[in-house]
Amino acid sequence: MKKTGIDAISFYVPELFVDMEKLAEKRKISHEKLKNGLGLNKMSIPDCDEDTASFAANALLNLIKSNNLDPREIGRIYLGTESALDASKPTSTYVIEILEEILSEKYGSRCFKNCDIVDITFACIGAVDALQNCNDWIINGNDRKAVVLSSDLAKYQLKSTGEYTQGAGAVALLISENPSIISIKNSWGVASKSVGDFYKPRRVFTKKQALRDAADLFENKISDKELDNILNKNLTEFWSPSNANFELHMEEPIFEGQFSNECYQERIFEAIDHFLEQEKVNILKDWKHFIFHLPYAFHGRRMILKKWISWLDENGRLDQLINEIGKKNNEEDWIKLASKSKIYKDFIETRIAPGEFASSNIGNMYTASIFMSLLSMLNNALISKIEITNERIGFISYGSGSKAKIFEGTIESTWKNKIKNSGLFDALEKRKEVDVSTYEKLHKNIITIPVSKSINKIKLSSIQNGEFTRGLRTYKLL
Repeated sequence: MKKTGIDAISFYVPELFVDMEKLAEKRKISHEKLKNGLGLNKMSIPDCDEDTASFAANALLNLIKSNNLDPREIGRIYLGTESALDASKPTSTYVIEILEEILSEKYGSRCFKNCDIVDITFACIGAVDALQNCNDWIINGNDRKAVVLSSDLAKYQLKSTGEYTQGAGAVALLISENPSIISIKNSWGVASKSVGDFYKPRRVFTKKQALRDAADLFENKISDKELDNILNKNLTEFWSPSNANFELHMEEPIFEGQFSNECYQERIFEAIDHFLEQEKVNILKDWKHFIFHLPYAFHGRRMILKKWISWLDENGRLDQLINEIGKKNNEEDWIKLASKSKIYKDFIETRIAPGEFASSNIGNMYTASIFMSLLSMLNNALISKIEITNERIGFISYGSGSKAKIFEGTIESTWKNKIKNSGLFDALEKRKEVDVSTYEKLHKNIITIPVSKSINKIKLSSIQNGEFTRGLRTYKLL
């Protein structure tokens, strides 16, 4: 079978960030818990003129320019996101629209005319679904090229337990035959189960209650009959009596943190077992790198601990752990001791931590987090002059709702050529810090003038309000 996989990678991260120590001080919580417990240093936040489409468009433009790609040769662009801008029109259409405008002088108008564009949504695993789909498409054709985009905004309510894990950005992958960076084995461990650990429902509010609440704010008492009369006579679009309810979509999810952790762990364990039914892999020996979906930087190392212990046992090495921390008496206490053992810390340092570095300084990127983890590991190896050619990577992905996918990649000999100009860590260092007050105003959509004055970036230009264009977005290259 032909070799297929990731031939090039690019990324986009907003230029604004919040320092987690200052946010912790403002929220009166322990910064040490955020830093040492969760691995959080900085939180990436979008400016008022940025959204999921602009993130993805910048990542794709970077991919095309840095690899001298002819967009007319790209047959698929599949976007994984859970921050879609419309319930019908794919976010990827906005991405292609602005890219065609920017690239028209060099490649002519409609340079993506024959490109298949799709959005895929399954919480944080949507871009992995896109990768599997595109990789299959490459396998079943000749000389095909596809791009997988992952772009998201992780936004939680202010002062909630999820606030500290927020992040934003996009990663773009070029998928092709004979890839330069990573070849992907076409075996996928899958585990699915319908749960409600994290979701974004349409919230429903009655207009009558909303009007009553508004009257209460002005300390006016109003009867049900008066409410009905007011609503039935009002013909404005907002209060029209054509529907008794408002339906609102909110980026802030409904979630149960501990339950979501349990679902993450259960699904990835099931998916690992499914993968091992297809491939005879000794994970502890064969996988030199573990790349996780990271809701927060240290999440993967916490979720995989019990599996790691079982892998030690399978390899006849459990005595090494027992000799260090003692025999098991109380299960919960023993697991905690195992997590702090030197043998596990060594495993983390060499096989997991390099993929965490970027997440510590960005936050949760939802669909893009697993690919940012990959980019982090590759950049760390390049900077640290660690030779990783031909080493195997285990990818451990998860999407709430819920589904996990496990797959394997092998690092190609030409990986350095495609990563040497990535500049990931330099880009993260050059971002602009904003204070907590500015962050909160951006979060509440109070700020309407961009904080960042950067140029050569694609930004949201306008949201139209015409009779037949209401809500449509336009973008421009600044």
